[in-house]
Amino acid sequence: MVYQASEVRYEHMHYRKTGNSGIQLPLISLGLWHNFGAVDTRENGRNMIRRAFDLGITHFDLANNYGPPPGSAELFFGEMLKTDLAPYRDELIISSKAGFKMWDGPYGDWGSKKYLVSSLDQSLKRMGLDYVDIFYHHRPDPNTPIEETMQALDLLVRQGKALYIGISNYDAKETAEALKILDELGTPLLIHQPSYSMLNRWIEDGLQKVLEKNGVGSIAFVPLAQGLLTSKYLNGVPEGSRASKETSLSRDSINEEMLSKITQLNELASERNQSLAQMSLAWVLREGKVTSALIGASKVEQIEENVKALNNLEFTNKEISKIDAILSKK
Repeated sequence: MVYQASEVRYEHMHYRKTGNSGIQLPLISLGLWHNFGAVDTRENGRNMIRRAFDLGITHFDLANNYGPPPGSAELFFGEMLKTDLAPYRDELIISSKAGFKMWDGPYGDWGSKKYLVSSLDQSLKRMGLDYVDIFYHHRPDPNTPIEETMQALDLLVRQGKALYIGISNYDAKETAEALKILDELGTPLLIHQPSYSMLNRWIEDGLQKVLEKNGVGSIAFVPLAQGLLTSKYLNGVPEGSRASKETSLSRDSINEEMLSKITQLNELASERNQSLAQMSLAWVLREGKVTSALIGASKVEQIEENVKALNNLEFTNKEISKIDAILSKK
């Protein structure tokens, strides 16, 4: 059956301006870090992408090494672009990144111009695209001059292979340095992708101010702390979860102190008529400082639940104080 997107897909999603640019992103975006690789069920991945778009999620975030194996998430998304999403390309914001190891040898990792240009060429081939909407440098490279990395991003925009550029995992000082170079080159920085959640607030220590001052958007990855800020771990570590597999979340992080905190947060979420996941996303998006929250998903129902976070984005001062008090307990 040929996929036809929902005719009401833009009626309920909220969109937010990305810094000083003309781009608006959905408040909830979908990341393909996990569950869209060659080892995963194709039909499930297809259903999640279709449902996300039907709910107004227009932004799909990838990287060269997403899978597993590396590259397979882009290949899968490329298949979706040829079939289901072919009529809708101009309604989508598609991003990719490079900065972690992708191939053997000295040119398949970090931030050299050689690596970044080669990696984006490979990503475009895998997805069957002429350009991506956003291309990120995935992490700072201590061994490559930041000037070279920023020149590579500038070059890729001038070549027409990326419409906008972003950076990820850069701290406040590194971001300010990157901004200065990009300003001199004449290619603006659209967006920063940092990790950010109630359990991980490092961007509030300087980075957010740099982004606001310079008109740069932000999209928070792991806003649900790899599932910790959901109902998944309230009763321990279920089989099949990330913590049980010890992949990107360790069992040790699910200790008594953490269980106490997420249990109390869950109680507060219930008082707000939200799930813990919904409240956690609303918290990240509060006050409009973050452009979009980047979710992951393993099934359609998770996407549907997360989008409902937009039904209640407001917090009282009392609720914010209570969250801070819960999280500060030892």
